Amino acid sequence: MSDFSDPRIVAGYAERPVRQVPGFHGLQRMAGLLIAERVPDDAHVLVLGAGGGLELKAFAEMQPGWRFCGVDPSAEMLALAGRTLGPLAPRASLHHGYIDSAPAGPFDAATCILTLHFLPEEERRRTLAQVHERLRPGAPFVVAHHSVPQRDEAEKAKWLARYAAFAIASGVPISDAKSAIADISKRLPLLSPEQDEAMLREAGFNGVELFYAGFTFRGWVGYKG
Repeated sequence: MSDFSDPRIVAGYAERPVRQVPGFHGLQRMAGLLIAERVPDDAHVLVLGAGGGLELKAFAEMQPGWRFCGVDPSAEMLALAGRTLGPLAPRASLHHGYIDSAPAGPFDAATCILTLHFLPEEERRRTLAQVHERLRPGAPFVVAHHSVPQRDEAEKAKWLARYAAFAIASGVPISDAKSAIADISKRLPLLSPEQDEAMLREAGFNGVELFYAGFTFRGWVGYKG
């Protein structure tokens, strides 16, 4: 998939999710609302995959009392997050690396949006367990990423074609959308929605509920047991 250290990709990052993820801004708002159900006005929120800063900014604008800890493996994307936050930046501490680079917490909530689909299955399990370890009891965890029904290759191909059709309808060049399908199929360790839900429960999250579905994307909320 995309090389998030490439300056051209970093520079154009803010445009891509809106074109590729159905209801992207609504997804961010829903994530913020799900967190707000369970946390205090001065919540400290862990944002895994915070590069670019889009959800950090959305959450910060929704809740003026929240503070954030953002983690991302791309230094270039973290720098973009700082620029995206602008005057809101003092409310976020940014950490370069993976989940192991995050402070121990405990955090009042956590999110991981459009990130987990990059991780191989075993690394995904480890990451979810590490997030769980850093949360307060009962804390909400919101995730959203590619999660594709795939009982067979034909079903998987059908959903990926729908993903590409949305991107094309949103202004992505046809060649780029078709290239993205090939890239996703070959390089992303995609799981099915059933596998994703089971993995959240295995990591110790209770009350796991689907709150968002947009073609190949799914979003869940769960709570630290």
